[in-house]
Amino acid sequence: MRVFSRLLATPSSIGTQSAGLRQVPPALLPPIPLYRRLLRAHRKHLEPEMRVLGDKYIMSEFRAHREIDNPVHIVGFLSEWQMYAQQIEGDLWRGEKMDKSKVDKMSDQQIGQMYELMQSIREKELAENDPEYVPHQPPPSEKQ
Repeated sequence: MRVFSRLLATPSSIGTQSAGLRQVPPALLPPIPLYRRLLRAHRKHLEPEMRVLGDKYIMSEFRAHREIDNPVHIVGFLSEWQMYAQQIEGDLWRGEKMDKSKVDKMSDQQIGQMYELMQSIREKELAENDPEYVPHQPPPSEKQ
């Protein structure tokens, strides 16, 4: 059997930064495998309290986006969650600040969700570190 050198695979610079192109992003996982990967990453890398909070958030977001038909929204949703999974698995997320461009693109509802998440994280930290901290409780409703 003759081997033709032109038929053998050779490394190329197509799709890399050296060719002047952006690096090809990793393939997107389908929704269900990504959902499972996220829950596994939480189970492996987060403390139990943070895991419960994160798992509830993932479940609600995937439920809310279950009926989305717009391919652009689907790709954006899946790619952001896949990047989140990579960050959690790599422990690069601790102490990292959000990119300003991402915050600028958020809707008012998303910013409200981020604020609620920030408040719950701060409350948890206060409960752990401040012995005099009393958790915020809503005022009792008056019944007549």
